[in-house]
Amino acid sequence: MIDMAELPVQLPEAPRSAAAARARFFNSGNAFNIKLPPVPAAGFAAVLAAADAPDAPTGLHACDQSAAMGCPFPATTPLMLARYARIRAGEALGLALRATGLIAHVLHGEGEVEGPDGFAWGPGDIVLLPGDRPLSLRATADALLWIVTNEPMLALDGALPGPAPVEAVHYPAAEIERQLALLATTTTNPNTSGLALIFSSDRFEAARNITPTLTLSLNTLSPGKDQPPHRHNSAAITLALRGENCHSMVGGQRCPWTTGSTLVTPPGEAHSHHNGGAVGARFLIVQDGGLHYHARTMGFAFLGG
Repeated sequence: MIDMAELPVQLPEAPRSAAAARARFFNSGNAFNIKLPPVPAAGFAAVLAAADAPDAPTGLHACDQSAAMGCPFPATTPLMLARYARIRAGEALGLALRATGLIAHVLHGEGEVEGPDGFAWGPGDIVLLPGDRPLSLRATADALLWIVTNEPMLALDGALPGPAPVEAVHYPAAEIERQLALLATTTTNPNTSGLALIFSSDRFEAARNITPTLTLSLNTLSPGKDQPPHRHNSAAITLALRGENCHSMVGGQRCPWTTGSTLVTPPGEAHSHHNGGAVGARFLIVQDGGLHYHARTMGFAFLGG
C-alpha cells in the first residue's frame, strides 16, 4: 500500500467541462511539504553604489532577490520590495506602482512631492505616500531616497496587469468522493496532518493552493479519533459538514460542532479536533496559507503532551 505522501497530484476523471478539467487534488500528506528557496540575507552594497554614483541618472535601483527566491516578480523579501531612487537636480521621477503604500527615507538631497497634496522633503525625512496612484518626486538638489513597498504581496494575489489569476474551477461532488476513496487506500506516517483532500488547479498546481494566497482542504476524522494538538501561523475558517459529538479545542476552549456551523482558529493558536461519534466527520477549512507558504512563515508543528 502506498503512503499518502507519495501520491502524485491527482487529476479529475472524465471532466465534463473546462472548469472541471482545471481541478487538481493533493492531500494532507503531500500538500504541506513545499520546499521553497530560502530568503537570502543580502546587503545590496553594489545596488547602493550604482544608485549613488556621481553619474547615475534619475531612476530606480531595485534590491531584487526574486531569482534566488524563485519569485516571478521583483522582490527583496517574499512580501516586500526595497529600492534606491536617484533623482538628479531639476528632474522628476514618475512612479506608477501597485502597492498599498510607499515608505521613503531621504538619504540625501532635497525636493518635493508634486501635485495637489505635495510638500517639500529633505535629508533625514521619512515619507509615506499612497501606492495606488501615479506619483512624481522632483529634486531641487541631487537626491537619493530609499523606498519600500508591498508590491510583491499584491503581485502574489494577482494585482499586477496580465491574465486574470483565478479561472473558474469545478470540483464535482462525485469527483471529490473518488479522490477521498483513493486516499482511503493509502497509509500515513507520523508527519501526516490527518487525512485531508487539498484542492488546487492547473494554474496553481506548483503552489498547491486554490488561489495565490488561500488554501482549501476537506478534512476527515474517523469515529472515535482525534487530530493531535498542533499550530500554524495561518488563520483558519472551518465549516462543519458532517459528524456527531464532534468538537475542537482552540486555545484551551472547547468548541462544539454543529452541521453548518463556522469556527475560527486564530493564527498561531494551539488547537485539536475530536470525533466522539459513530460516523466519520468532515470539515472544510479555508486558510490564508498561501500567503504564509510564500512568506516562509507557515510554522506548522504538532505539539507534544
